[in-house]
Amino acid sequence: MATSGAFIGFSRVITNIQPEISTLSVSLLVYQHVLATSLTLPLEMLLAGEAYARRYDKSVTRLNTQLLGQFPKAIKSRAGIHIVPDSYLVAETTEGDANHLSVKVADEEFPDIVIVPSMWRNPRPILKQHNILIAWLKKCWQQGSTLIGVGTGVCFLAESGLLDNHSATTHWHYVEQFKRDYPKVDLKPDFFITQSERIYCAASLNSLADIIVHIIAQTYGRAAAQNVERNFSHEIRKPYEEQRYLEGAVDRHADELIAQIQFWLRTNLSSEVSISELAQQFGVSQRSLTRRFKAATGVRATQYWQQLRIESAKELLAASNLSIQEISFQVGYQDQGHFTRLFKKYIDQTPKDYRAMVRKKLFS
Repeated sequence: MATSGAFIGFSRVITNIQPEISTLSVSLLVYQHVLATSLTLPLEMLLAGEAYARRYDKSVTRLNTQLLGQFPKAIKSRAGIHIVPDSYLVAETTEGDANHLSVKVADEEFPDIVIVPSMWRNPRPILKQHNILIAWLKKCWQQGSTLIGVGTGVCFLAESGLLDNHSATTHWHYVEQFKRDYPKVDLKPDFFITQSERIYCAASLNSLADIIVHIIAQTYGRAAAQNVERNFSHEIRKPYEEQRYLEGAVDRHADELIAQIQFWLRTNLSSEVSISELAQQFGVSQRSLTRRFKAATGVRATQYWQQLRIESAKELLAASNLSIQEISFQVGYQDQGHFTRLFKKYIDQTPKDYRAMVRKKLFS
């Protein structure tokens, strides 16, 4: 689907200038029918990650966030909330050349991250009204920005041509129309997250939360990311790395034996088999298994199995009434004390405290 309307260039008009105090700038786009939680959720998560990190180190990366629209007016979201952009884009003309697009941004560098939120209803009419914003996204990519599309907001990225011959995902409800409108995009509807170079696509708000946790971990460290995940996204069932489609690395590695062992570990969490016995079961030496597993996955087999068990325990704590001892048995730990110590090591909370926190959020 092609955009219509000829224009030459644009510059940014700043309506709310903030001091340049941040080394990580994040722009969130606003337009008619925007899903307000696509804006508020990543904003609050990022700010919470920064605040947690600053408790321990005042010199950590500072955030500079802004809402950016094509038009200098308030946007009314589907929920009836009026959203006022901090800055907006203005079309310009170049004398004597009515078809040439020259892009420039006034008074500010391009952002490090651009979040393109989801929309209610059919996105096509909104796309037709925002050719300047679409061109600006393409320029951001050329200038090194990381782009994150959410749900039907991914259509903005597809419309710019940036997703041609690259992987993407979108909201399940819009999959068939997306395929018809953008046949050059390698759509992965079975994946909640795709990553292709500096372009991320999230199929849903929960998937966006996973990406934001991932970015917080990269920017502020694991402890900050875990703190944000506990407080904002307890419903996440799998970490970012396990549920994304990463272009060029569908299977993550080419070692078929290790892939078979990974599958066995995922489906036998309660087993008490040792790594030595596991190696014997698959016809390799323990030394060979250990070496190949680390080379293929980047972690030791014991560490991988522990992580799987802890993730499964989190699900059981949140969704079942099993006792902590019963959950410990189900994920392969006969010693409840040992299970509790490991859980606290990974999650920074005891199983009892984690369950209380999750239940409070689910049922309050």
